[in-house]
Amino acid sequence: MTRLLDGQGLEILHEGHRTRLKWHRLRKRFADPLFSAEVMAEGFAAGASMELDLRVRADGGFVVLHDEDLEGETTGHGPIAEQRLSDLRDIRMQGGERPLILSEDLAAMLQAAHPAALLQFDMKDDYEAVGAQGIAHLAAHFQKISASVIVSAGSLDLIVAVKEKLPHLLRGIDPTDKLYDIRQAGGWKAVEIELRADLRGPTEPDTVYLHWPLILDAAKDGLDMIALCQGEGKRVDAWTFTLKHPEAGFSEAEWRNFQALMALKPDQITTDEAPATERAWSRRMVG
Repeated sequence: MTRLLDGQGLEILHEGHRTRLKWHRLRKRFADPLFSAEVMAEGFAAGASMELDLRVRADGGFVVLHDEDLEGETTGHGPIAEQRLSDLRDIRMQGGERPLILSEDLAAMLQAAHPAALLQFDMKDDYEAVGAQGIAHLAAHFQKISASVIVSAGSLDLIVAVKEKLPHLLRGIDPTDKLYDIRQAGGWKAVEIELRADLRGPTEPDTVYLHWPLILDAAKDGLDMIALCQGEGKRVDAWTFTLKHPEAGFSEAEWRNFQALMALKPDQITTDEAPATERAWSRRMVG
């Protein structure tokens, strides 16, 4: 397991175990604008763990967006895969005049990151879409970036390609969708076999991203997916646990689920409400 510096961002310390709270889509709070460069700068200064999504462009570069198309998240139109750098310069994020964050911008932004900060590049396209051109773009712009970046994807082929070109970057895999299908077809034993194979596979991941309800469902039936991963030297990120009413704190159902999740000792929990989650936990524990 690659050693990370002690986190200085938002986290929960419980029974001697540190669980980081990762800012989902560069949002410290759900009310923050989507993929905000300002929030990212705040996280870099604080040493926070944060996540952004990357979509590949027609020229092999990337843009920080989640969806396949520009509609919805931006003022633009059409598939992102058909856009070039020049096509995106005048497009803005919805709900303001914020420019899009391009992969060319990220390397410079990362120079200001606190040593404990961790930025996840969640690749939303598969290896066929990214291709050799996209991998070469990542290598050209992030070759000198240190372990403050972790590249993740559902596509194992893509992560293997990243490992070959950028072996110094941390890597993450998200087998969640596949494991849901395997559970339906073959049960939890088949899930365990497949997950263990992924952990020992050619991606050599540092972190495994798993849907938190899948983690809890498995635990109820005797499969501790977090312990399995940690036993193989991997970290686990449980995604995405967001309080429905952050100012009010946990509902009773949320509290039961969060307690059960924390008892399994995940290394990180993805959330859209990091400060509120930390406050709500503290109130419950004190109360």
